[in-house]
Amino acid sequence: MNLQVNINNVHGSPMAAKITGTFTIDNHLFKFSAIAFGRIGGQNIGAKISKSTQKEIVKLGYDIDEVINELQQKLVKGDITLPEGIKRDSFADD
Repeated sequence: MNLQVNINNVHGSPMAAKITGTFTIDNHLFKFSAIAFGRIGGQNIGAKISKSTQKEIVKLGYDIDEVINELQQKLVKGDITLPEGIKRDSFADD
């Protein structure tokens, strides 16, 4: 799966932050939101996508759980595109 992640905004602190952005699969653009939780025991990010986005992804032939897992892994690893002014270390462990 070729999933690319773009961050639009991050609100909060290194202990807890809300992330909004988009991701693409097969040149289809989808919105997501996520919550990044603190540093104790490592970074944890919970991503969510809307029901309508889930239906579109299923129509493309992808498993929703696999897509969300891949999205979360890319967010944690920092395999993302950021707008100017947002620092990767505010929510991703390198």
